[in-house]
Amino acid sequence: MTARRSEAGPPGSHPRHALAPLLNSPVRLSVAAALASVEKAEFALVRDLVEVTDSVLSKQVAALESAGWVAVAKGRAGRRPRTWLSLTAEGRVVYERHLAALRAIAEGAGGRWAGPGRGTADEGTGG
Repeated sequence: MTARRSEAGPPGSHPRHALAPLLNSPVRLSVAAALASVEKAEFALVRDLVEVTDSVLSKQVAALESAGWVAVAKGRAGRRPRTWLSLTAEGRVVYERHLAALRAIAEGAGGRWAGPGRGTADEGTGG
């Protein structure tokens, strides 16, 4: 078993360690995915894309905003109040790292993973 551990890399090198726990929620991950390809999106559009109620989206966006990953801007379109959502620069980095870790896990990379900003476990820098 010890030989197996050394082949897999040092403890902490598994890609799951790069997952962002806040994005483990399917709704929060879906919100980040919806915002990743656009500069900003109207609250109602994201609500419809993610298929949740206003209150559910509002609660999940508040959690992402508290983490600094989503920016919320309020304004008006004509006479109607509007809310726009966007990923912050940090939010984009966290989302991309989370996706890379999920891909590495799905591909069975285990300790051989070299995610964003990390060396490979073989180089002794994964930790």
